[in-house]
Amino acid sequence: MTAMTIGSNGSVLLWMLEFFFFVIWFWLLLGIFSDLFRDHTLSGAWKAVWVVVLVLLPYLGILIYLIARGRGMTERGIQANKNAQEQFDARIRAAGGGSDPAEQISKAKALLDAGAIDQAEFDTLKAKALSS
Repeated sequence: MTAMTIGSNGSVLLWMLEFFFFVIWFWLLLGIFSDLFRDHTLSGAWKAVWVVVLVLLPYLGILIYLIARGRGMTERGIQANKNAQEQFDARIRAAGGGSDPAEQISKAKALLDAGAIDQAEFDTLKAKALSS
């Protein structure tokens, strides 16, 4: 009875190892495909060749891709992160009402004239606009 238990534990461990390798393969494949289609210098034909190699020779294709294009992959990843950060910063600036202090002060003055804010709030907004 103990031999049967050991055998079933071994098959569970083997299944876990196979699952682990599948997850690693899938994760690497997603990273490589995203890099492949992010690269604007590579022609469509070369992209198709890489896709075929990666599908037909999964682990060997991933290894070859990482050796051949690993440095460029890092640079494209860094550039993509910079672009995303710049877009995020631009969106935040746009939502913040602009970065022009004169524009912010004129909006605050309009609110003061309309009676929406009092003089103390206007002074606070003016100081904040001038400090940024």
